[in-house]
Amino acid sequence: MIKNHPRTIITHSSEETRELGEKIGISLTAGTVIALTGDLGSGKTRFVQGLARGLEVPAEYCVTSPTYTLVHEYPGRHPLFHIDLYRIEDAVDFEDMGLYDILAGDGVVAVEWAERLDKAFLSQYLSIHIETRTDDSRKISICEI
Repeated sequence: MIKNHPRTIITHSSEETRELGEKIGISLTAGTVIALTGDLGSGKTRFVQGLARGLEVPAEYCVTSPTYTLVHEYPGRHPLFHIDLYRIEDAVDFEDMGLYDILAGDGVVAVEWAERLDKAFLSQYLSIHIETRTDDSRKISICEI
């Protein structure tokens, strides 16, 4: 993938969306930040479940949306920080939850509802936008920024 040139992939089931996340997770290096965007129910958490598999998060960990806890951390080949900004309203909350430290760390960070994050805090990231096409089908646009 060339920087700033998106690649679009169509998945035809939630399992294919998870498998795409797994393939990407296998190739990720420490310090990678993934900015996930898409409507509610579009498959962002399913994608992160695949990332977790690709990062070798042990199977006994159930990867779920951190909507209310805001951050879940999972051990793996690289630690996975799964962040959900759906309920966050301002930048003060980011500081209180330690988001800046997490983004500057050596783990892999997957941020759901990343449009709520000031991109000025990210020097480089992988942008993944998931669009619902049908009940099962998703259009996934991936771009390195």
